[in-house]
Amino acid sequence: MTLLVTGGAGFIGSNLVKYAVGLGHKTLVIDKLTYAGNLSSLDSVRDDEAFTFVRGDICDRGLLDSVFEEYRPDAVLNLAAESHVDRSIDGPGEFIETNLVGTFTLLEAARGYYERLAGDERLAFRFLHVSTDEVFGSLGREGRFNENTPYGPRSPYSASKAGSDHLARAWYHTYGMPVLLTNCSNNYGPYQFPEKLIPHMIISALNGKPLPVYGDGSNVRDWLYVGDHCAALLAVLERGRVGETYAVGGGDERTNLQIVHAICDILDGTRPRRSGSYRDLVTFVKDRPGHDYRYAIDSAKLRTELGWSPSLTFDAGIKETVNWYLGNTSWTNRILSGEYRLERIGMGNADER
Repeated sequence: MTLLVTGGAGFIGSNLVKYAVGLGHKTLVIDKLTYAGNLSSLDSVRDDEAFTFVRGDICDRGLLDSVFEEYRPDAVLNLAAESHVDRSIDGPGEFIETNLVGTFTLLEAARGYYERLAGDERLAFRFLHVSTDEVFGSLGREGRFNENTPYGPRSPYSASKAGSDHLARAWYHTYGMPVLLTNCSNNYGPYQFPEKLIPHMIISALNGKPLPVYGDGSNVRDWLYVGDHCAALLAVLERGRVGETYAVGGGDERTNLQIVHAICDILDGTRPRRSGSYRDLVTFVKDRPGHDYRYAIDSAKLRTELGWSPSLTFDAGIKETVNWYLGNTSWTNRILSGEYRLERIGMGNADER
């Protein structure tokens, strides 16, 4: 296929692009290259004839129309999004612009293109909107999110993603667009921007900095290795039923404190400190506003209908991830030399003390 991947220079996007190119798909990336977009994450495919990059914004309708006309994709995978909860607390406007206005603009450009298709091209075309489990709100100690869970977003980020999900479904029901939708649990793995929990802790530990854990560290997330997420997305794109939603989860729940301790223990064994354990760097800090207690995903539909299942347990995936960051310090150093400095964000107007 010829795939158009928006946000393809980001964390999940860059891993997906490399996976798709490896499977033989021609892959066109549109990315605005905001702070979290990094072309070096695509170095391994940038010289591949199957790969094309266009720098641009999904809010730019003229650009999108020209891209559809020139490259005539068989499918769109929309991963372009502002995605960090803490940043959405400090600056919600960019999240509304990219996640809502951008998704609307992309849907409209894709609809105009789709309506000009005929025959097999029209039958084959798909629009996959990639979303998050955060749109469902917060779970207690029991239960899991699934495709029928009511929406209950509680942060500007999750509210903007919830709105984009509703737009994608509306374009299917109203205009007959061949839309598919996924909601995934927390991803981790290579090339993740270091504001997110796992890379932040790895890089901070290696630099001898405090490891800030929100509240008492008891908040729970369901963790999914990014490579397994990429395989799920291609399975949904190729075999999923149009108009359907698929929940994608790793089935590996951990508290934030367990995650940090796991990273510390791996580093203690592979890159020991001169004295003491990396666990000594753990520092409990004031919780962020509206911090959801627990997320967990029931992926039974995806497993049963499409035959997908994660290939890596969390214990195996976190070792791979830590080792990747240990072996790719040049990648992280380029990021840390720019805007991002491992600083605490997402407090809004609250006192950080």
